[in-house]
Amino acid sequence: MARDFYSILGVPKSASADDIKKAFRKAAQKHHPDVSKAPDAAAKFKELNDAYQVLSDTEQRARYDRFGEAGVGGGAGGPGAGGRGGFPGGAGGGFAGGFPGGGDFGSVEDLFEGFFGGAARGARRTGPPPGDDLRFDMKVSFAESIRGGTREVNLDMRVACETCSGSGAAKGSGTKSCDGCGGRGEVRTVRQTLLGQMAVSAPCAKCAGEGKIIEKQCAACRGEGRFNGSKRLRVDIPPGVDDGTQIRLSGQGEAGRRGGPAGSLYVVVTVEEHPQLVRDGIDLLTEIPLSISQAALGARVLIPTAEGEEEMEIKPGTQPGAEIRLKGRGAPNVRRPSQRGDLRIVVAVEVPKKLSKEQREALERFAKASGEERN
Repeated sequence: MARDFYSILGVPKSASADDIKKAFRKAAQKHHPDVSKAPDAAAKFKELNDAYQVLSDTEQRARYDRFGEAGVGGGAGGPGAGGRGGFPGGAGGGFAGGFPGGGDFGSVEDLFEGFFGGAARGARRTGPPPGDDLRFDMKVSFAESIRGGTREVNLDMRVACETCSGSGAAKGSGTKSCDGCGGRGEVRTVRQTLLGQMAVSAPCAKCAGEGKIIEKQCAACRGEGRFNGSKRLRVDIPPGVDDGTQIRLSGQGEAGRRGGPAGSLYVVVTVEEHPQLVRDGIDLLTEIPLSISQAALGARVLIPTAEGEEEMEIKPGTQPGAEIRLKGRGAPNVRRPSQRGDLRIVVAVEVPKKLSKEQREALERFAKASGEERN
């Protein structure tokens, strides 16, 4: 059932942007789940949020007025809604001043980040953070992209410290619960905000949000659990990769800090151009030139394929622009290597610009035999 966003905020359709902002501010203060004890507070606040995200954005509001909720993809959280963090309009549809700390807020999510220092979004993940994802650009030949292959690559990155096995702790030492946060990885304080007193969580400065601290640091990596090094990796290139294909190698990115999980390595493939073949999905396209006599009488000609040149029979009477299709001679489907596309050969009949005396006489005899009259 379509919702009436104006009714949800308690404003008329003629309400100004300031009226909408004030109505939302008042309703949010009343229905925020951290303030209201009503069992439906969370659902009510979400509805308020959806309504505000649409009506506070000029373009979204115009589409809503014309088409209803369907015109904005089901509200702020619905499919098709643009913007940051799932909210329409990004930074352009947010708050501007009037709240503690001032500044512009792109969404309700940003509003509460301004209130609470980014800590009003539920439980915070504790433990060592994961390592960074990495990107590696790999150039492969056209033939290699069709048949697949294997590459050995050497990448500079932060790798796990072998001395402490990535823990960051010296041999015989270990970790202990952080006494700054009691092992929770975060500290809680109470702040006075627009919505009243609220408990605010923030990462513990002493353990950087990990919940544990090292008793004695590893001398080799200075407690980091990793250092700058290099890693040699084997990259399998699947048959049928196309230009721009990304190959994800999970856990092959940079090592995480103090035993945190490694990131991923994304190998981005660039395929070198073939002088005669072009890809069209999993099909391969090429063009072969034929003389008039070859097209009329038939001939055996060399054609380019993914595996190299091959001889092919051209049937007599082949027309200009005709397409000859060789089934299963295209590129493999990268997701189903057993499925291959076709090789599509387009015929181009070349008309000579200059004729020898013998050629001209032969063509004139042909024209006469065909009943063609020359002016």
